Amino acid sequence: MRLLIKDGRVLDPGSDIDGVMDVLVENGVITGVGTVLPATNARVLDARGKVVCPGLIDMHVHLREPGQEAKETIATGTRAAAKGGFTAVAAMPNTSPVADNRAVIEAVRWKAAADGVVRVYPVGAMTKGSQGGELSEIGDLRAAGAVALSDDGKPVISAEVMRRVLEYSGMFDLPCICHCEDVTLSNDGLMHEGLHSTILGLKGIPRAAEEIMVARDIILAEMIGARVHIAHVSTAGSVQLVREAKRRGVAVTAEVTPHHFTLTDQAVYGYNTSTKVNPPLRSEADRAALWEGLADGTIDVIATDHAPHTLEEKDMEYAYAPFGMVGLETALTLVITELVGRGVLTLRKALEKLTVSPARILGLPEPKIEVGATADLTVINPEAFVTVNPLEFLSKGRNTPFSGYRGRGEAWATIVGGRIVVEQGHLVSLGSE
Repeated sequence: MRLLIKDGRVLDPGSDIDGVMDVLVENGVITGVGTVLPATNARVLDARGKVVCPGLIDMHVHLREPGQEAKETIATGTRAAAKGGFTAVAAMPNTSPVADNRAVIEAVRWKAAADGVVRVYPVGAMTKGSQGGELSEIGDLRAAGAVALSDDGKPVISAEVMRRVLEYSGMFDLPCICHCEDVTLSNDGLMHEGLHSTILGLKGIPRAAEEIMVARDIILAEMIGARVHIAHVSTAGSVQLVREAKRRGVAVTAEVTPHHFTLTDQAVYGYNTSTKVNPPLRSEADRAALWEGLADGTIDVIATDHAPHTLEEKDMEYAYAPFGMVGLETALTLVITELVGRGVLTLRKALEKLTVSPARILGLPEPKIEVGATADLTVINPEAFVTVNPLEFLSKGRNTPFSGYRGRGEAWATIVGGRIVVEQGHLVSLGSE
């Protein structure tokens, strides 16, 4: 199949390319980038007024399969990803059974090949059952196709165990994605500890619960010379710890979620359980620090931490609802509205944190728009008005606090391996391409 994406603003954050031109795709590979390319026997996508960029990558997604298919499946999760403009996702290991062995990693890859519409890269568990004790068979996970290690959702409490994880991960060149939480301090907390938790009568989670573990994992990474990636950074102190570590030359990277750079703990008023996330929504000062960390490069990646739950699980008292919100179908709008629209990041820098940076951290082929590159592409309409309606989500999850949110920017088209998966903001019917 020949596909000509015509007259779009081609913006490749990994190169100097930024201008109105055409992109020609043949058999899943980019074969031309330039002006007035021939459209002979090609399907033409008119991208005037749109931005054509490498496919977005979300390195922190919970697809829930195997074992929790009531919340999400690889089929529904990858369709939600495609609608959000993502051509690839990294699937976290807290499935049932946990992805702590070759069989589960291979099962995820097989299911993704059969049912998925975007690329799925499995993440293996650091420890068996993600219980923080015995290490997983890390070499076996790597051989099976795991691109990183994480016990996401659970911290590795023992510093000794974390040291061993980092040592072994270095042998197999796997980044460790760390959920940083001192559970003796978070201690069944429900939201950020501060004025608003006091007013609402909800037990708080102090900043220190995150920052102590961020500091520990940075210290261990520095001692060993290993790579460490701090997931879902939420506090000003964590940003500063990462910033200082980078200045010392520590191989540390960090990510932030759209909900943490958009919302604060004041969103919890009304007790909407979709605002219950871990780490919690923090203060205005923390949000400002996240913006600063994004702007100065301390924070490398924007990732959703997409965490779908059933309606029944979330439709209960705040204290009993599980942590997590969905994010694949709202992330791009929040990035363009809250970061690019407010001048926190240029569009190029924002796209870098959604494409090049996650690929480099995970050791994936760097997404590019050049002749010979795989045609994983996202076409963005940055001026489109969007009103978030959870009933229109392709994800099974509806747990979002952004219902009714109005912003700009949507994924107009998502192309995976040269195949159009989303066009004009809508999923293309299977078999129509």
